[in-house]
Amino acid sequence: MLFDDIELVNMNNKQLVVKDNILVEASYSLDLVEQRILLLSIITARENNQKIELGKPLIIHASKYAEVFNVDKKSAYDVLKSGADGLIGKSFSYYENNKSSKSNWVDTVAYVENGGFIEVIFTTKVVAFISELERRFTAYDINQVANLKNKYALRLYESLIQFKSVGKLNISLIELRERLGIESDSYNQMAMFKVRVLDLAVKQISDNTDIEVNYNQHKKGRVITGFTFTFKQKVKPKTAKELARDKDTGDLFSIENLSDKQLARIARNKQFERDYNHLISPQSNANNDTNEWVRVMVARLKTSPNDFNKRPISEYLN
Repeated sequence: MLFDDIELVNMNNKQLVVKDNILVEASYSLDLVEQRILLLSIITARENNQKIELGKPLIIHASKYAEVFNVDKKSAYDVLKSGADGLIGKSFSYYENNKSSKSNWVDTVAYVENGGFIEVIFTTKVVAFISELERRFTAYDINQVANLKNKYALRLYESLIQFKSVGKLNISLIELRERLGIESDSYNQMAMFKVRVLDLAVKQISDNTDIEVNYNQHKKGRVITGFTFTFKQKVKPKTAKELARDKDTGDLFSIENLSDKQLARIARNKQFERDYNHLISPQSNANNDTNEWVRVMVARLKTSPNDFNKRPISEYLN
């Protein structure tokens, strides 16, 4: 989802990973555990209503790591410690304000064996990219990536979900390799790149997350120069409550047979606005611009229809 509008995200979701798109698009090579530490830091701060601040440590418990990523509790601390060790000295490259720059990930890491947790202090740039979301950003539920076992799958998922609203990502081979953090001397043969990186990552994402992914390659002559990834949201199985509602009310809550014009009419309905204005962030332009409100709500009606369940959707057409 290209989250250029904060209102498309339920920011009250404590399991939500939110990153500045500059960080999502950055070039870096972190192993799976190192990436998981970064994600867990974000949601731990959200769960504790803790602001990520310069010089202030974030505490990451081994028990939380084991719970989220379904690993053995006894080994979780050792895994955390090893991953934190790996973050020390590692950097990432990013492009901002027409400049290419580099930054380290962390300033310091502390280990508290008796407490079963680590403390991480991130660098200035990492704190900014995680906490100061004044630009476009990408967000997703950490549970969607909890079962990914490959570092490339996790990075590719983030790159794809950035464009969830359109379901497509066009990217050059060079940029894809940079985003995935693949060194210049690794996987230079395309057949090996596909087997060890691309196909493996696509399969893991399709099998273990909320999206199904396919890709096509771009060629210049016989040389592959890039890829187009297409993906779609998986259909969630209905809950018992939803099935019971369907039985009683038919398709009163469905938008399947409604045109964009009808959805726009629904979005302009005053009762609809009263029922669902809580979905809009106070900082959003949609609060002051009717056309922006309609655009955002029509998009959300299409992508997250289950959010609109206070009354039969057809009532707003009256």
